[in-house]
Amino acid sequence: MRAYRMASNDILWVLDSNVLPEPGTLARSVDALTHSTHSTRRIALVHHVPFAIINKPRLGSRIEEAFLNTNHARMYIAINTVAIDSCVVGKSNLYRRSELELVDGSMIPRTHNPNSEGNLPPSKRGLPAFGRFLAEDNMIAKALWHELGMRHELSCDVASNVIGNMSFSDYVWRRVRWIRVRKRMTLAATLLEPFTESVMVGILTSWSIQRLLGIASWIFLPLHFIIWILVDLDVYASLAGHPLPDNIRWTFIASWMARELLAFPIWLLAMIDDEVEWRGQKYKVLPNGEVAKSDSQGRAGNWISRLVRKNTNHYERLENLG
Repeated sequence: MRAYRMASNDILWVLDSNVLPEPGTLARSVDALTHSTHSTRRIALVHHVPFAIINKPRLGSRIEEAFLNTNHARMYIAINTVAIDSCVVGKSNLYRRSELELVDGSMIPRTHNPNSEGNLPPSKRGLPAFGRFLAEDNMIAKALWHELGMRHELSCDVASNVIGNMSFSDYVWRRVRWIRVRKRMTLAATLLEPFTESVMVGILTSWSIQRLLGIASWIFLPLHFIIWILVDLDVYASLAGHPLPDNIRWTFIASWMARELLAFPIWLLAMIDDEVEWRGQKYKVLPNGEVAKSDSQGRAGNWISRLVRKNTNHYERLENLG
């Protein structure tokens, strides 16, 4: 909020502290934000696909890298290409303060909102209004999309995201946290998530082909997973600007396999509770996507916390990175 109030100009660049943008990223993003396009809806926000960079090669960091640079990037690009609704990760976002100060997070179009003419106090509009959300980045994007009827633009640049020192349990609980947040914000899409994963798709398709065509699973499944990983490796190469380096190839593929096998168990774990942990504080995710502080362990928290120890302090200051 302090930086928000001190900003001199209308265009804001909200950039996570562990993101390293390439030279020219800001200029190209401003061009995308300000230049008119063929669409009748004006661009309100420019964002970038996260691309993971490892500086501490722990198990969780490896799996997170494989996730962000393949599955996450593929789905993120696909959803934003179809552009039926807002889908934004707040690693690197550009938008205008003058437009942000018109929205309140209600998702009600201004033409149907009795408070759209400024009846709400400033504390209920603009950036302060989104402090009640854990995923305030996505909610800001949704508000600009739904309340103002504007759209987003995905830049050609990537947000190079330094992962840091992430253990296996850090990875698991990070994914659990954001699935629990998403299920309150977009329940239908979250329920469908397992059916976009390679393992679930492979099992269902293999069973169907065996029943309909008589093709054995041991023939179909290897081909299925080979094609799936080739597509993901192509996504990696497109974002990185080069193929997967030889020195990390087999480590990356092993991490990719671990990510694919863990996807459904993590999704199940996330669906059985609504409590998340952020910066050492427990929160309850409410039905409207807001969060409230929680002192409980949740329905599954007590016994799961004993099995997998959580550590949320895996990020490092950039000046400490080698």
